[in-house]
Amino acid sequence: MKTKIILILVVLVLIIAAVSFNQKVTPENAKIRLTDPKANQIVSSPLTVTGTARGTWYFEASFPVKLLDANNQELAVMPAQAQGEWMTEDFVPFRATLTFSQPQTSAGILILQKDNPSGDPARDEQIEIPVRFR
Repeated sequence: MKTKIILILVVLVLIIAAVSFNQKVTPENAKIRLTDPKANQIVSSPLTVTGTARGTWYFEASFPVKLLDANNQELAVMPAQAQGEWMTEDFVPFRATLTFSQPQTSAGILILQKDNPSGDPARDEQIEIPVRFR
């Protein structure tokens, strides 16, 4: 009897974990909304990145933005700056301008990272947007 109860509890925990990890991002639960560039857009230097992010994505009104080529070589890193009051849970506009040399690959990844001053990996979050280079 005890074994059956433990087995049922384990199955329930696994189901709950699977549902949480497979939650789809919708406009209602999104933490960041990218306006520009769009996924798979052709980009060149200087690249202006704009959108809105929940205030919880920022620390001291900024968060890191990185551009990598298809070989994961870092082309540029620049903080995105809040364009309004960031100490809120609402969406706050941001802007970053990345300057980079012509990449050796035709594609890359734009990474927007949640600023995590704690260094706790459990609090790390990021979104990755595929881009193409001219």
